[in-house]
Amino acid sequence: MSDAGAAPVLAAGAVCWRRRAKSVEVLLISRPAHGDVSLPKGKAEPGESLPQTAVREVHEETGYRVHLGLPLGSVQYLLPNGRDKAVVYWAAEVTRDEQQRGAFTAGDEVSAIEWVPLSKAAKRLTYERDGEVLQRFAELAVTGELESFALIALRHAKAAFDSVSGADADRRLTPRGHAQARAVVPALTAWGPTRIVSSTAHRCLSTVAPLAKATGIEVKKAVALSQDGWEAAHHQADGIRAVVEKRLAKGRTTVLCSHAPVLPEILEQIAETTGSPNGARMTRAGILATAEFAVVHVAAKAPHRILAIETHAAPE
Repeated sequence: MSDAGAAPVLAAGAVCWRRRAKSVEVLLISRPAHGDVSLPKGKAEPGESLPQTAVREVHEETGYRVHLGLPLGSVQYLLPNGRDKAVVYWAAEVTRDEQQRGAFTAGDEVSAIEWVPLSKAAKRLTYERDGEVLQRFAELAVTGELESFALIALRHAKAAFDSVSGADADRRLTPRGHAQARAVVPALTAWGPTRIVSSTAHRCLSTVAPLAKATGIEVKKAVALSQDGWEAAHHQADGIRAVVEKRLAKGRTTVLCSHAPVLPEILEQIAETTGSPNGARMTRAGILATAEFAVVHVAAKAPHRILAIETHAAPE
């Protein structure tokens, strides 16, 4: 019986890479059940975001724990039963420390892993679609855009319409909001944030509390990211720009939690500060529902510039 009319199977994976002297090597896996050589990937589990899927599958298939880098797009193809399958990929560096920590264990699903020079990897892959993903990765390697960090603009989770005190900053998360705040943690940690900066509003601090607990990162409060601060400054961007400039100077992946009216300005300041084109893509990236977030990938080496933007939401 065909499943051609069913919803597509969603999966995610990564082109795992490391530097060797002046060259780049990528990690390929051998799957005995399929008799192929491919990139690490796998199907999303129920209630799992695709970034979370990619990180989990890389660990399960290779033994390495990675954080996602630049997005590499997706491939679509038909399964033997006629059902569509879509696989989303990211670049993911396997750091030197992780190469020492990670331990591959051969199994029925993956029998071997192998580091292969980028120049030779395409010939080793079984499927043309994997070669297309690898080509996108190779283009980044040639242009020197593999090293990056991310500024992640997060809108707070669902909050009550008012507060006991009457102050907007005191609005609490609803039960759904608390669930969103917990659910978004695995998606956010897929990029390995090392800093959390939040609006001083209660609903923002409550949104990032589960992330802070999961990562052990101290939350830095920034009045400039608050809706009250934005309104008190009469929509002047000096305070937001100062926050963005500091985060860019540090060069660390950071979560910036704020509000619907403020988020477009945060994205605009990232574009202006990096001298990157500021157009429709930045506008769209700043329009987020509760607990949604925009990942702005920035070149690690100066002059910093925006390399890619993607948006995600907590799984319901």
